[in-house]
Amino acid sequence: MLTLSPLNQRRLARFKGHRRGLISLWVFAALCVICLCGELIANDKPLLVHYHDSWYFPSLVDYDETEFGGQLPFQPDYRSTYVRELIEGQGGWMLFAPIPFSADTINYDLTQPSPSPPSRQNWLGTDEQARDVLARVIFGIRISLLFALLLTAISALIGITAGALQGYYGGWIDLLGQRMQEIWTGLPVLYLLIILSGFVAPSFWWLLGIMALFSWLALVDVVRAEFLRGRNLEYVKAARALGLSDGELMRRHILPNAMTSTLTFLPFILTGAITTLTALDFLGFGLPPGTASIGELIGQAKRNLQAPWLALTAFCTLALVLSLLVFIGEACRDAFDPQG
Repeated sequence: MLTLSPLNQRRLARFKGHRRGLISLWVFAALCVICLCGELIANDKPLLVHYHDSWYFPSLVDYDETEFGGQLPFQPDYRSTYVRELIEGQGGWMLFAPIPFSADTINYDLTQPSPSPPSRQNWLGTDEQARDVLARVIFGIRISLLFALLLTAISALIGITAGALQGYYGGWIDLLGQRMQEIWTGLPVLYLLIILSGFVAPSFWWLLGIMALFSWLALVDVVRAEFLRGRNLEYVKAARALGLSDGELMRRHILPNAMTSTLTFLPFILTGAITTLTALDFLGFGLPPGTASIGELIGQAKRNLQAPWLALTAFCTLALVLSLLVFIGEACRDAFDPQG
């Protein structure tokens, strides 16, 4: 059983006492679970098929139509009347997800031109290519959250390491690091992404790598200042006199004090990563065309002003995710505040 120190117990109690942050954490956790399990919630393939006393899992395994008595050696369209009759006519049955559409599923049964308004079949309507908006929002949020979390983790690792080395050792290491940081900060990130997208086909990992080259700069100054102050404290000098290595001094004695100010910046990196990815997708320089994303939905809303549900869905989605992250960041900041 994990036992927390008295200090961490007080921090946890302060976090729980921050009602808005605690509720936001639970809502954000539920949102992450829903998005990570998106195939179980929005899928055009059945989750389970029972046919001739056998069990099939089309959402996980690809089956040919011949497996269910059909004629073609290709994947069947489980939503079609023909495949339904093949399976249900033999006493079988299919269990579909609550949303019987995937992110790229085209609804050919619309009674109105796309983009069509919300209905019982498409709860948030369809986009201009007759794809279910709610399904695309679920998968779009998942991509945005994974991108933001990975970018924040990489940025924190690089930024904290660079700031700690500059602040602890000082001298020419700090001077050289500061000059390099000034040059690196002056580079226009958005313009570079737009220019490079003309030479390299954008992808998830390509965008993540480019963004990681610049996003860590926000943490360096904060961590550097804490290490500059912490290295001259009496208990740090005493630990150094007892023979502790530089790595142990930084990790055990200075870094915990620097985490309070560092945590206040992490929500901004998270929200910045989401908004940057959304902006790039909106401009057409982000993820590959056809990928479900909030920015692509905003672009469709701009092109289809007669379909206000597209703009409302994109706005509410972004507002919800960014607000939750900010509220969680406020709670973490208050929990780690040494004067709290």
